[in-house]
Amino acid sequence: MTSPPRPLAGIRVLELGALIAGPFCAKLLAEFGADVVKLEPPKFGDPLRKWRHVERGTSLWWHVQSRGKRSAAVDLRTEEGQAIARALALRADIVVENFRPGTLEGWNLSYASLAADNPGLVMVRISGYGQSGPYRERPGFGVIGEAVGGMRYVTGTPDRPPSRVGVSIGDTLSALYGVIGALCALEARRTTGRGQVVDVALYEAVFSVMESMLPEFDRFDVVRERTGSILPGIAPTSAYRCADGSFVLIAANGDSIFRRLCAAMGRADLENDPSLAHNDGRAARQQWLDDEIERWTRARSPDDVVHALEAADVPVSKIYTIRDIVDDAQYKAREMIREIEIADGSRLKVPGVVPKLSETPGGFDGGGPALGEHTDDVLLDLGYDAAAIDALRARGVIG
Repeated sequence: MTSPPRPLAGIRVLELGALIAGPFCAKLLAEFGADVVKLEPPKFGDPLRKWRHVERGTSLWWHVQSRGKRSAAVDLRTEEGQAIARALALRADIVVENFRPGTLEGWNLSYASLAADNPGLVMVRISGYGQSGPYRERPGFGVIGEAVGGMRYVTGTPDRPPSRVGVSIGDTLSALYGVIGALCALEARRTTGRGQVVDVALYEAVFSVMESMLPEFDRFDVVRERTGSILPGIAPTSAYRCADGSFVLIAANGDSIFRRLCAAMGRADLENDPSLAHNDGRAARQQWLDDEIERWTRARSPDDVVHALEAADVPVSKIYTIRDIVDDAQYKAREMIREIEIADGSRLKVPGVVPKLSETPGGFDGGGPALGEHTDDVLLDLGYDAAAIDALRARGVIG
């Protein structure tokens, strides 16, 4: 059976960047069919190749972050390396980069100069603070974006320092906005014939998902604080301890859902209490109500709680570890646990593709490329001959 074409087939992407935000953006484009050429420094490549758990010299993370891409090892600090990047940008639809503002300009790869030769070029620029403003030249990783964007301050419990979410959420959010911006710019190009710059600041990507934090402050001078697992003013929704010491999450803040929760708990007194019929009344007694629910969960195993509340149509779940995820039927049914074969011939589990498209789904084959695996192919496509490639390699311009 022939696979349907992916929706971005025919789109060419040049990835100039490293680590998380820019490469994650390009990875998403690759999953939906874009031809992504990633330029990496010769010898060592993207530092992500050595991050976290490394097997046979390559990070396992690499096989998630760089699947579906072609790797060319090119030194952008050299004039010859910059010429290669310019030639690739001339043919590209999208350039993705996440260097500090001014870096590309210093390498003679500014958007203005690239767009002069390729007016339809879209450039996604992801940085800590964006391409303008008084902080534009400051270095900024995802963790800084999370701090400046307001997320770190409200994450954790009131009696502890601000906590990490547990993943590089600032980088990931900015990458998603980069993809959205790139696709919007491609659509606009259909009308105007011109590309444009997609300017994504890490802190702005974080700030944009902070819900009603700003208007609450503006109208009521409220500063959101760390509240642990509850949602202040929305009840009941929290993590509740079970008999074995583990937790389940229960989200019963809808009025009818709350009544179903009370019935499952055998608490007709709560179910029929008019002061608890709506969220405002429950929110006024939030801590007391959570204590009443936890009194019920503490007497039961997490499985018993989940089974009872699922039967009552109340949103509930154990808090999954990665072991739970790998064994979960829903993940398997939606192909979110995929296996690939990597270069050494072994099989490796990696996450599937999001979102699911009914007619032109995304996909990927294999893991991340070896450093410089496609250098020669990329240069041959640009018109370099074998002798020129050998000369560039001898001078250390390519790897």
